[in-house]
Amino acid sequence: MNKKIIIAIDGYSSSGKSTLAKAISKKLKYKYIDTGAMYRCIALFAIRKKIFDSHFYNTKNFIPVLKEINLKLKWNKKYNQTDIFLNGENIQDKIRSEKVSNKVSLIAQIPEIREKLTIMQRNIGKNKGIVIDGRDIGNHVFPRSELKIFMKGSIEIRSYRRYQELKKRGNEISYEKVKKNIIYRDMMDISRDISPLKKSTDSIEIDNTFLNIEEQLNLIFKLINKKITTSLS
Repeated sequence: MNKKIIIAIDGYSSSGKSTLAKAISKKLKYKYIDTGAMYRCIALFAIRKKIFDSHFYNTKNFIPVLKEINLKLKWNKKYNQTDIFLNGENIQDKIRSEKVSNKVSLIAQIPEIREKLTIMQRNIGKNKGIVIDGRDIGNHVFPRSELKIFMKGSIEIRSYRRYQELKKRGNEISYEKVKKNIIYRDMMDISRDISPLKKSTDSIEIDNTFLNIEEQLNLIFKLINKKITTSLS
């Protein structure tokens, strides 16, 4: 596969976008960009700055401190993943907490933040050969990407997957609380004014409620091979 393309994966919270994107990038030896992790970094920064602590929280209060944020992505060969650095600190393991999850949808609504991260994402993908997942990739960040996939699944299975993931990390949390958080994040992602989550007209929808990762990969690599063959003809 000498012909490099951009593979854009959008979808709902905990629909398996990242797991799928990582597996595809490993197989194709493509760069993997987790845009959700980038927004989580800024949410973590805001939490550390105690921006959410005030009862009079306003997103405009966050804009002045954006200049203090320096994000960098570096490939980790040992773990076959892209690590994300916030002002020089590797915070890959710190951004997956439930506290960050509860705030990231608020951060994602701020236009100035979306603009800052979109520019960064487009710069990383300018030479193609990337797998990128998020909420607005196919519609906004890379509208001309060669392959667009939209992931969905039942709220029950997505909540269970997220619950299991958190339990493995040692988080003490109930399934019902996880489900409530995912429903809230879905609502925020769909209803925001700037780049809301929605399936683009040329996206291929995959409902993975009853599909394991191997079945999803088999399906997607058939699509990838078709797209690459078409672009070469």
